[in-house]
Amino acid sequence: MQRSTFRIVVAAGAAIGLAALAGCGGSSTPAESDSGTVVFWDTSGPDETPVFSRIAQDCAQKGGYKVQVEQVPFAQAKNNFKTAAQGGQGPDVLRTDVGWVAELAKLGLLADLSDTDAAKDTGDYNSLAVASTKYDGKTYGVPQVIDTMGLYYNKKLLDAAGVAPPKTYDEIKAASAKLGGDKTIFINPGSYYALPFIYSAGADLVDPATKKITVSSPKAVEGLQAAKGLLDAKAARTSLDSANAYNNIEAAFKAGEVAMIVNGPWAYSGYLKAPSFSDKASLGVTAVPGPTGPGKAPQGGHDYTIRQGTKAKPSSLKFIQCMSSTESQVEVSKSLGLIPTRKTALDNADAKASGGVAAFGPLLDSNTQARPSVPEYSALIDGGGPLAPSYLALLGGTKDAKAAADEAAQAFGPLLPGYTSG
Repeated sequence: MQRSTFRIVVAAGAAIGLAALAGCGGSSTPAESDSGTVVFWDTSGPDETPVFSRIAQDCAQKGGYKVQVEQVPFAQAKNNFKTAAQGGQGPDVLRTDVGWVAELAKLGLLADLSDTDAAKDTGDYNSLAVASTKYDGKTYGVPQVIDTMGLYYNKKLLDAAGVAPPKTYDEIKAASAKLGGDKTIFINPGSYYALPFIYSAGADLVDPATKKITVSSPKAVEGLQAAKGLLDAKAARTSLDSANAYNNIEAAFKAGEVAMIVNGPWAYSGYLKAPSFSDKASLGVTAVPGPTGPGKAPQGGHDYTIRQGTKAKPSSLKFIQCMSSTESQVEVSKSLGLIPTRKTALDNADAKASGGVAAFGPLLDSNTQARPSVPEYSALIDGGGPLAPSYLALLGGTKDAKAAADEAAQAFGPLLPGYTSG
């Protein structure tokens, strides 16, 4: 998420012109032809964009087409794409959060790739990543990267305090006595960052199989209370400034003002640029804590998708296959520490040497939970979605966990036709 309100802020400073919405993917050529120019909306952050842009240009040169890379703020990308695509405009290729695929496919805005070579080339991919490209039995993309979240910790601070990386919430509370109370961990108030607490309690926001809204179930409430419990124990701090929270949390961790935060591999390379982590060995990652042991975090990541109605479909297909090739994924892992979706890339020695891959790769199997593939799920956890204000009210102390969960469940209702609370 990415996938979340506050991860979005990383990219929010990037410029996006009106041209990105007005005809940037259009062409006067017949629908059956190929314009030969692929307009690619890159929704990554400032630390990632230069790498993706370089790989994109290499792919274009090798493939015999042109590519126009436009960085679009993650916070605005989905709505901008929907607006543009519904008018027959927009990019040819979108770097799509895995949580957007079902929604955009249901709206008819993504090209069905089921009968293309891109859809047939799945044997080398992580099965969770492949599942993220599908909706209603059809394939709408190819996997770019896969991610989860983990507990980042400052090894110097923990070692100096004689504290081991905590596996449970109680261990965080115990460690806080040696780490300076609320300097122990900074809780991100973004709604996506509420999911590790909910998932680690054995719950989820919805159950598609029974058409139930489950965010207010006893286990989900228990998970939400665990987050508030860390604040009440003065073992954690948070920020109620939702617009600036992500940047404030990043700054505090990079400066060594807090010992731990929960985040994903997209942040790894940026942390290594901070003076506190000039020695790479000072940056540690482990599974998110849970109630009785290591917990679970949501599966995230991105896919390459093609806009329905593109005038450059042949070139776009070449482009997304090149961008998701083993060679390209290894380069992304080497440069950014992001987790590849191809098994051959994950097994590559250069990829394995990346600290981000080494840290987060092992968490995919036992500490990651896939989000339900329902079109509405992304809207539930978006920054402007209904979970955000309820979670913020909980952390701010204006609502208890049950009241916050009930409020979220009630707000989920209009977004989930046919679902009932349970």
